Amino acid sequence: MATHASALKAHRQSLVHRERNRKFRSQLRTTLKQIRTVIDSKDSAAVKKQLGQAVSVIDKMAAKGIIHRNTASRYKSRLSARVAKSA
Repeated sequence: MATHASALKAHRQSLVHRERNRKFRSQLRTTLKQIRTVIDSKDSAAVKKQLGQAVSVIDKMAAKGIIHRNTASRYKSRLSARVAKSA
């Protein structure tokens, strides 16, 4: 265990950041599951609405550093391709 004050503070901060990142990552995964379910349901109006929300969440997670920007781009590209294929 760390003994310096700065190391102890860094450890406390890492615990807070870890919990926050877990929350955000969970939100992202839930959003991705929801959009995939809607795509499979073939409801075009709901798909467009969900796609916009999913892209927004993906971009926010990339901006926060939860996921890499290339990963975000890949998610958006694959979702868009699935939407185009299902339409």
